Amino acid sequence: CAMLGGCRRALPAALGRALRGRAAGQGGRAVSTSWCPVGTAFDARQQQQQPLRGGAAGRDTGLFGVPELSCPEGFQEAQDKALQESELLVQKACSTPPGLETVMIFDQLSDSLCRVADLADFVKVAHPDFAFREAAEEACRNIGTMVEKLNTDVELCQSLRRLLADETVMSSLDPETRRVAELFMFDFEISGIHLDEEKRKKAVDLNVRILDLCNEFLIGTHIPNKIDKHVLPEHIRYNFTAEGNYLRIAGLHADCPDDLVREAAYKIFLHSNAQQLARLEELLVSRNSLAQLVGYETFAHRALQGTMAKNPETVRQFLEKLSEQLSKRTQKDFEMMTKMKMKLNPHNSMLMPWDHPYYSGVLRAERYNIDPGLYCPFFSLGACMEGLNSLFSQLLGISLYAEQTKRGEIWSEDVRKLAVVHETEGLLGYIYCDFFQRPDKPHQDCHFTVRGGRLKENGEYQLPVVVLMLSLPNSARGAPTLLNPGMMENLFHEMGHAMHSMLGRTRYQHVTGTRCATDFAEVPSILMEYFANDYRVVNQFARHYKTGQPLPKNMVSRLCESKKVCAAADMQLQVFYAVLDQIYHGKHPLKKSTTEILKETQEKVYGLPYVPNTAWQLRFSHLVGYGAKYYSYLMSRAVASMVWKQCFAQNPFDRAMGERYRREMLAHGGGKEPMLMVQGMLQKSPSVEDFVDALVSDLDHDFETFIMDS
Repeated sequence: CAMLGGCRRALPAALGRALRGRAAGQGGRAVSTSWCPVGTAFDARQQQQQPLRGGAAGRDTGLFGVPELSCPEGFQEAQDKALQESELLVQKACSTPPGLETVMIFDQLSDSLCRVADLADFVKVAHPDFAFREAAEEACRNIGTMVEKLNTDVELCQSLRRLLADETVMSSLDPETRRVAELFMFDFEISGIHLDEEKRKKAVDLNVRILDLCNEFLIGTHIPNKIDKHVLPEHIRYNFTAEGNYLRIAGLHADCPDDLVREAAYKIFLHSNAQQLARLEELLVSRNSLAQLVGYETFAHRALQGTMAKNPETVRQFLEKLSEQLSKRTQKDFEMMTKMKMKLNPHNSMLMPWDHPYYSGVLRAERYNIDPGLYCPFFSLGACMEGLNSLFSQLLGISLYAEQTKRGEIWSEDVRKLAVVHETEGLLGYIYCDFFQRPDKPHQDCHFTVRGGRLKENGEYQLPVVVLMLSLPNSARGAPTLLNPGMMENLFHEMGHAMHSMLGRTRYQHVTGTRCATDFAEVPSILMEYFANDYRVVNQFARHYKTGQPLPKNMVSRLCESKKVCAAADMQLQVFYAVLDQIYHGKHPLKKSTTEILKETQEKVYGLPYVPNTAWQLRFSHLVGYGAKYYSYLMSRAVASMVWKQCFAQNPFDRAMGERYRREMLAHGGGKEPMLMVQGMLQKSPSVEDFVDALVSDLDHDFETFIMDS
């Protein structure tokens, strides 16, 4: 899940936390007659496609049901409305006596801006109409400007400071309200509100520059490199896109069986670029300057406030201990890959970085005879959605229903809208499923917030709205969409984020759903991967789309075991990325250039040699959204592993455990300390050693499957 936040993560405002995450839930509505079974809606998409509702004129609603957004110009109207509302709320906050209402006004202020910024953040990358994308981009910039203004509003900050200083009032507030008030103040302070006017201006200027650098660097990570076609041997040129006398290399071609193609792609695509290098170095220096300006030793210290890890020292300890435990396993994996390379290419047996993804895949396929194509007929999209529906029903009492959309509500004819309904609480929220490839749509699987859930002033609950975006292939007309195992697992992963959004019934949208610590936000999604790899779960929905035959148990077992082949080396690679991220965001000035640090860290932590004249860090897009927090994927996986083994491995449909999971981990969003939520679920506070043990134990082969296959 590479887009938990988008531009929200880059906005460094007191309201920035709410602009980083997702949504919450509600209830009280009976099943609608406009709802239909979720599986039918997806497997019937080719037969039942209707023209995209609403043309340039005649729409009776806008995108997501927002009236103003029936045309691109509506973004101007929506943002103007939000900005006017925010100005009134600022005045109200400054004149309101300290109390519960202060926090509620701050959350209203956050919500008024997020409802435009979150929606625009999705539209600017996914809408097929350039005019809509451009208008959404402009709205994001304008909302960001307003956020910067609020970020330096001393009077607004003082209204919150008065509340926090009043011990009597604070003690009368519930824990969630106290935490939200503290989070708002924390966000003010990390943005420099406590500084004098000159330093505040410097902090704002740094924030603006960092935002620009992030956008520029992110664009640069995806730009292809070109090379004169005559530089490459003629017999491999067809693997790359020709542009006159040049070849365009847009990726690593990691799955190509030709070693020379992979080597060429690696060396050319990762070739150093002076402009991108300058951007990265300025970004790292600017982040460090901002962190020190507002009182932190390093940017990592600033970024890790409020996370499970809490500080860079804990992250370093976690990564070092994990690397230590992986060392021997990783070496064995590299030895197996080297032997395979010698077998297939005896003239060049040295294992290089471009070999790891390919030869680990060859080993998996050879050892377990895994052909993804054999699994696809059992994983029709409709069957997978029914499987999710069945799992959520048994675990959480939740059903998914496809709901008819109105004219102009969706942006592509194959988008489906799901109503999420609890058996007693009623309607919890909506998930828009944008699952299929189309021109200009990003090739990535993401979860976006469109609207966060919160308790409104009139006592009603604002329903959360999210989008799940996948890149599934378009099937032939009349045939269901068939998923390979990786696509199926990604679907489960993203739906884990969506359930977090739907079930976080927080009073405040500032902390709703996935608006929580980064190293906790991935836990619900990664946990869903464990369900997706359990035969008892898969057996409930995996049927051959033609014959109805169930997927054989040994095929599921072999698939799961195949993922453990070279898994230590794969995890070691992730440790390398996380260590590199920590060094870049650690003490400054850096002792060496970013490329020299890459070389040193790669050879020390990863183990495969650095390739001269390459600069992989210039393609490391996660440095933008996950700066100093790339370790989060590993730590979240460790927690998910512990939750799975302790709570669901014995019975993945255990309703009591499902309710405990909702109560202890999903319901709080970011309204509770992340480690307290983990502690509530596991009934203990895990140590760094526990995290490491959980990850390493996942690499062990299942004895029964191993013996059968042997």
